Amino acid sequence: MSADKTTDLFFTQTGMDRSKVQGLVDDALQGADDGELFMEYCQSESFAFDDGRLKNASFDTSQGFGLRAISDEATGYAQASELSEAAVSRAASAVQAVKSGASGEIAAPPQKTNAHLYVEDNPLNEVGFQAKVDVLKDIDTYARDKDARVRQVSASLAGEWQAVEIIRPGGNVVRDIRPLVRLNVSVVVGEGDRQESGSHGSGGRTGYATYLDPNHWQSQVDEAMRQAIVNLESVPAPAGEMDVVLGPGWPGILLHEAIGHGLEGDFNRKKTSAFAGLLGERIAAPGVTVVDDGTISNRRGSLTVDDEGTPAQNTMLIEDGVLKGYIQDRMNARLMGMRPTGNGRRESYEHQPLPRMTNTYMMSGDRDPEEILKSCKKGIYAVSFGGGQVDITNGKFVFSCTEAYLVEDGKVGAPVKGATLIGNGPDVLTKVSMVGNDMELDPGIGTCGKAGQGVPVGVGQPTLMISGLTVGGTAS
Repeated sequence: MSADKTTDLFFTQTGMDRSKVQGLVDDALQGADDGELFMEYCQSESFAFDDGRLKNASFDTSQGFGLRAISDEATGYAQASELSEAAVSRAASAVQAVKSGASGEIAAPPQKTNAHLYVEDNPLNEVGFQAKVDVLKDIDTYARDKDARVRQVSASLAGEWQAVEIIRPGGNVVRDIRPLVRLNVSVVVGEGDRQESGSHGSGGRTGYATYLDPNHWQSQVDEAMRQAIVNLESVPAPAGEMDVVLGPGWPGILLHEAIGHGLEGDFNRKKTSAFAGLLGERIAAPGVTVVDDGTISNRRGSLTVDDEGTPAQNTMLIEDGVLKGYIQDRMNARLMGMRPTGNGRRESYEHQPLPRMTNTYMMSGDRDPEEILKSCKKGIYAVSFGGGQVDITNGKFVFSCTEAYLVEDGKVGAPVKGATLIGNGPDVLTKVSMVGNDMELDPGIGTCGKAGQGVPVGVGQPTLMISGLTVGGTAS
C-alpha cells in the first residue's frame, strides 16, 4: 500500500469523513499550545521455533487513535481502538480540560518532507506462512548438522507493517508507512556437564527477502555458534579497575543506555539528567563525537517522520567532546526554547510520544583497531553485551558482557565469563583515550524501553579504549 492509499485506510475503509474528523481536531485543539490526532493501523506476526518444532505462530491486527492536547507542560490524552467520528468526538471532549492556561496559539506544524527511507510494501504479504516456517526449520537443521556439541537451537522471525496518519489543526496531515522485520538465532552448545549459549540476529525496515536468503541466515547461525563455542572455553573474569577495549557495533548499546538516555530532552528540561545545563561545555574526551541519526535508509531505528510528524534528522549530540544538543520531541523543545529533532516517538496509538533515540552512535576516530588493542597492557576486550541497568540522574550503570577476552601486553587471550562493566556515563566519556576508525552499526536488533514503552532503535560505535574502568568478575 502506498502513502496515498493510507487515506483510504483511515477514511474510506472506516466510514469516517475526513472533513468532519478535521473539524473535530480543529475544535478540540483550539486554544491549546500543541497537539495532534495520531491514527494507526498495524499488522504484525511472529514465529518461534525451538527444540526442533514450531512453538508459536501469531498474527495480530490492531488499529486506533490517540488525541493529544498540550497546554504548557500539561497534557490531555485520550485513545481508543475504535476508528470512528463518534470515538474521536468523545476523545475531543476528554482532552478539553487541559487547555485552561494555554497561550491560545497553536504551535506551527512540522516541516514537510519528501524523503522515503524505506519501502512501503507490506512484508507480511511478501512470502507465505510455510516459507517462513521452513526457514526456521532449516536454521535448526543447519545448526545441529554443523557441530555435534549443539544441544539446543532457538530461532524466531517477526514482521510488522504499520501505517500512521497524523492530523493537526488547519488541515496539516502527515502520513508514513513503516515495515519492520527481525530474525534472531540462539544456540546452546555443551561438552560434558558444561553448557554455554550464543545468539545473533539481524533486522531492518525492509521485507523478508534478505532474511530468508540462506547466505544471510546461515551467517547468523554461524555467528551464534561461534559465540557459544567461545563461551564454552571461557575462564572466570577478573575483577578490579583496568583498561577496557570495546569492540565496534553492538557494544554501542552501552553508549545508548549510559549516555543517550541522559541526553533526551525531558530529563534535561526537568534537570534530572547528569547532563542538564551543560550545553556548550566539554563533557567527553577530545575525539568523542556522538550523533542520533534517524535518516539512515532501511535501518531499524530510522523514521521518515517521527510520531508527531517531524521529519527525521541527523542530530549532533556531542562534537569532539563538547555537548552540542539534546534529543527532542515537540513539547520539550518548545519549553526549552529549542527546535524539535524528529525524536518524538511512541510505541503505539495507546501511548503519548516521548523524546526517544533513533540510531545513536559514536563516529569514527583516527586510530587503527589493532593499535588500540596493542596499547592495552592489562584489561579486557568486550565484544558483545547483554542486559544492563542505568540510573539517569547520575549516569551510573552496570552492564554484563556476553563475549569478552583477557588482554595482556597487547595480546588478546582467553575468553572470560561473568564480566560486568561498572561506572557512570559522564565519567566514562572523559576516560575514552583512543577512538578507532572502524565505526559499525549494530545488525538491527535493538529495542529501547522507556516509561513502559518499547520502540525499535539502532546503536553503533568504533573500537574504543576506556582507561581505568571498573570490571566486576567471578575469578576468586
